[in-house]
Amino acid sequence: MVKKRLFKRLTPALAITLSLGLLVSGCGATGAQSQNTAPSQASGDTIKVGILHSLSGTMAISEVSVKDAELMAIDEINASGGVLGKKVVPVIEDGASDWPTFAEKAKKLLQQDKVATIFGCWTSASRKAVLPVVEENNGLLWYPVQYEGLESSKNIVYTGAEPTEQIVPAVSWLLKNRGKDFYLLGSDYVFPRTANKIIKAQLKAEGGNLVGEEYTPLGHTDYSTIINKIKAAKPKVIFNTLNGDSNVAFFKQLRDAGITSKDITVMSVSVAEEEIRGIGAENMAGDLAVWNYFQTTNTPENKAFVEKYKAKYGNKRVTDDPIEAGYFGVYLWAEAVKKAGTTDVDKVREALKTGIEYKAPEGLVKIEPENQHTWKTVRIGEVQPDGMFKEIWSSGQPIKPNPYLKGLDWAKGL
Repeated sequence: MVKKRLFKRLTPALAITLSLGLLVSGCGATGAQSQNTAPSQASGDTIKVGILHSLSGTMAISEVSVKDAELMAIDEINASGGVLGKKVVPVIEDGASDWPTFAEKAKKLLQQDKVATIFGCWTSASRKAVLPVVEENNGLLWYPVQYEGLESSKNIVYTGAEPTEQIVPAVSWLLKNRGKDFYLLGSDYVFPRTANKIIKAQLKAEGGNLVGEEYTPLGHTDYSTIINKIKAAKPKVIFNTLNGDSNVAFFKQLRDAGITSKDITVMSVSVAEEEIRGIGAENMAGDLAVWNYFQTTNTPENKAFVEKYKAKYGNKRVTDDPIEAGYFGVYLWAEAVKKAGTTDVDKVREALKTGIEYKAPEGLVKIEPENQHTWKTVRIGEVQPDGMFKEIWSSGQPIKPNPYLKGLDWAKGL
């Protein structure tokens, strides 16, 4: 559970936001109001589901488009007959980039709206705020974003990557290809701090060097002091775990300081195509990110997915990893419900243990019964001048999820 002191430390920072009204509007944001498109009581021919993301605040730059992808999947499922012959009706709530609000809205969705499941969250702090709510109410949260691992709940299905499907292989690749001196920069909450704890243990085991480590509040906008520290430390790699619109400020100020991708490799784990739209491709060209999906991923399913997404939301819109994970999570839930023959959470969870699979845009994905995480292929991409990623390395096949880093000697004690 998230401790009260975490809430007290982080919540004030969430009031600090950049002037991204136009960007968020372009992403389809609708403001802070709840968008309850479902009636208060579901009728016999509908199934209500919760959509819980930050539609306002510092995280809206990332989460609004995930919401859009989930709604698109629901529309497609309804167009093909729904689930168990019933129409899926979304109840949309705004977590407002505030962890207590996420917990409050999750409770409302489960207790008042009686939703069958919830699709939502982005940051680990929001997930950990929702975790006790779904456990106490026996809800089921579909979480679409890469995270720090070291967690497994029967009330959460993780469609994003855990560390062995993102961070760990990225660090190994960087050590072999970009240098051994690492500077760790992250937002000040659970994901960056835990991720960097893992990275530091891995660096020690694999011959890397930690030359600096800094954290800033979510919504932070002044990176001049940290950039001066980076210049003095002379790292080969900046491993970036900043989240939300802080990335806009950091990358622009990094370039203004004369540091380019030719000088220092920046590897990001929470910056995808959607964030690049706000940052500006000119401020990121040549930098790297590690995900499991890019808009440029070459599969027939992805070609169709990108076309449908742009047709629905506009040709200037982009897809990215959390968008795709949010999208296929809805389909995996629908498949599990069909297999269970009911929306009852206990029975849906039993259906998940049979190894539900789906041909997602990133390739075949399946739920690991042991921990309710998703098998995923790891991909490292380089930002191109058009804001897209060129894949420069891949694991070649989906990796079995290992959220507790079992079998890695250097991870013992984390």
